[in-house]
Amino acid sequence: MSTGDDQHTVIIEKGHGTEIGAFLLGALVGAGIALLFAPASGADTQARIREQARKLKDLTGERVRGLREDLGSRMAPARDVVEQGRQIASDARAELEDKLERSKAVYRAGIDAAREESRRQLEDGGGNGSSTEGA
Repeated sequence: MSTGDDQHTVIIEKGHGTEIGAFLLGALVGAGIALLFAPASGADTQARIREQARKLKDLTGERVRGLREDLGSRMAPARDVVEQGRQIASDARAELEDKLERSKAVYRAGIDAAREESRRQLEDGGGNGSSTEGA
């Protein structure tokens, strides 16, 4: 008897290495079961197992090479973007340091001009009218 409460949940996980691992495991188990149930002599069965293992190894090697090439082709643009980011950050830092130095120079010039103006006012007696000259 089945009720409406019997629900099955399927969870699909996606990972980089799990697809290859599942494929290889399935291929190996399938080949082993097929060879075990095949009507053949022990020597023939062993030879077929060796041949299937060699094919599986070749297929795995091809898959790994393909993944490495794919990863390499995806990494090159990422490296370029990172290098461009570093260059932009370096340029921005150099520009900021230049602006900071110019700001400091303007600040120093303003301080020097204020001191000069204050000194000139003191010499002209235009300060507070209490000049100490001639005393």
